[in-house]
Amino acid sequence: MNMQQLINKYHVAAPRYTSYPTVPYWDTAAPDINEWKTSVKFSFDQSNASNGISLYVHLPFCESLCTYCGCNTRITKNHHVEDPYIQAILKEWKLYREIFEEKPLIREIHLGGGTPTFFDAANLNVLINGLMDGSVIHSDAEFSFEAHPNNTSEAHLITLYKLGFRRISLGIQDFDPRVQKIINRVQSFEQVQKITSLAREIGYTSINFDLIYGLPLQTALGLAETILQVEKLMPDRIAFYSYAHVPWIKPGQRSFTEEDLPSVTEKQKLYELGRQKFITMGFEEIGMDHFALPTDSLYKAERSGKLHRNFMGYTHQYTQLMIGLGVSSISDSWFAFAQNVKKVEDYYDLINKGQFPVLKGHHLTEVDLMIRRHILNLMCTGKTDWDSPLSGNNELIAGLERAKLLEQDGLVEILENKLIVTPLGKRFLRNICMTLDARLWSEQPEAQLFSMAG
Repeated sequence: MNMQQLINKYHVAAPRYTSYPTVPYWDTAAPDINEWKTSVKFSFDQSNASNGISLYVHLPFCESLCTYCGCNTRITKNHHVEDPYIQAILKEWKLYREIFEEKPLIREIHLGGGTPTFFDAANLNVLINGLMDGSVIHSDAEFSFEAHPNNTSEAHLITLYKLGFRRISLGIQDFDPRVQKIINRVQSFEQVQKITSLAREIGYTSINFDLIYGLPLQTALGLAETILQVEKLMPDRIAFYSYAHVPWIKPGQRSFTEEDLPSVTEKQKLYELGRQKFITMGFEEIGMDHFALPTDSLYKAERSGKLHRNFMGYTHQYTQLMIGLGVSSISDSWFAFAQNVKKVEDYYDLINKGQFPVLKGHHLTEVDLMIRRHILNLMCTGKTDWDSPLSGNNELIAGLERAKLLEQDGLVEILENKLIVTPLGKRFLRNICMTLDARLWSEQPEAQLFSMAG
């Protein structure tokens, strides 16, 4: 079977596996808050003194809607929303701080969105200082933020650098003017160059560019030109994401149609074009969707077997407890998940009542924890193993039976107590993980829940 036949065969709706179980298979009702607090405290007590904890802060505001975007956003040009939202974030953090019996050791902070640089630099200073007040910063801490090139200023870069931020992720997507116009994300190469150069001059040690393949009106010629421009700036990392067309979830994507999108074959060619050019430029392929230079911490983590994946994506360090703050943020105690309400007004209402703003969650069973470990191993190291014999482990036995079909296509190798992703199989990592996804196979969805793999 040639590559195109494999692409067609495995072009199915598949999760991206930033968690297991995936969100559609979580318990539908909001978790009991006391149970959630107990889980958070247990995880904190286990891990804080050694690994520390991670904080993800969701800043949802954007001045305009990028129509390709699948994130939880609030579109407004009213910057008076900044202070009330920051104060609500700090109130939520205080609720978590009341659970802890000692100072939190902060290992990671990531500002996502939305557009974090929608917020004035002085307000971001208030936010970060508020989070760090009464906390201890880990000696190997990594602070990072997502930035829109058009509204990121020197003040943003300097302020966040002084607060300990060393990694910045710039949302590029594509430099082709036709693509930028249809996705409502118009930004010049000169502006991206300016922010990249400023960040390096200030001292940022890791600069990431987000690029997307499969966007409307995207062509091989246009993507090749985009990559030539990227090469002039040589970021330390590149996240090369497959566009997820889910207009039934994100109505903004209805501003264009399926006819504007590359075909399955064309999209595959876009991916291969990007992948080959990145490798030629000196980048190494990391996990799924990511490329890093050998000098970057993500590459070093992958080579040393320390690569980790959570709701923030790939990271070079592991923390057992991740607290998500803000609307729609997801927290992970390792033994349970909790996601916040998605509307700003609902968030304010619960926070001002002194309540955790949790919308839904999930307590992982022993089987969930077992499957989670295997999927995380596959996503980060390309292999996983288990104790032999497998008698009694019915879920893993069933998953390996499904994986045998992928072995016939050369995507995996199954040994007595090990599953290994082949070089060919790296292209189909989501499909491989699906074979072990016990919840997905026990409850096949009636409607499409996930974007297409490939």
